[in-house]
Amino acid sequence: MSKTTRDSTSAARVAAAIGALTLRATRAGLYGRLTSGVEGVDATTYPVLSGLARVGPATATKLAEAIGMDRTVTTRYATRLQEAGLIARRPDPTDARATRLALTVEGERAVRALRGAMESFVAEEMATWPPDEAAAFAMRLEHLTQSLAQDDVNRSH
Repeated sequence: MSKTTRDSTSAARVAAAIGALTLRATRAGLYGRLTSGVEGVDATTYPVLSGLARVGPATATKLAEAIGMDRTVTTRYATRLQEAGLIARRPDPTDARATRLALTVEGERAVRALRGAMESFVAEEMATWPPDEAAAFAMRLEHLTQSLAQDDVNRSH
């Protein structure tokens, strides 16, 4: 087998795995597992809370764009998170007509719990891997993620 064929086969396998990870059902199952026991967050509101933690205070429109969700849905889920005390709405300092969503102290605590749950889940799945393979996988996944993020930045300019 040539290097190109092997690389193409590996690329196809990675592409298929990424495709499976991005399926709504796969994400919903993972989000459900992560949010179990975290008060005020469920599989539907998780992307809003997690996205807000990653992008920082933002309008619902900007957050929706960043997480790939419709603005009206983002606003609805943000209201649920606000009612749970996990996010707050604050005036946008650059636009008096707009409000920004921001994590509260309780929201930051919930995000730490969710990230801890994700790390535990991944650690459990990788527990049988040889340490050098786990480290190599982590490094390569970080590289792939950075490349994909950079491509997205380049396309938006």
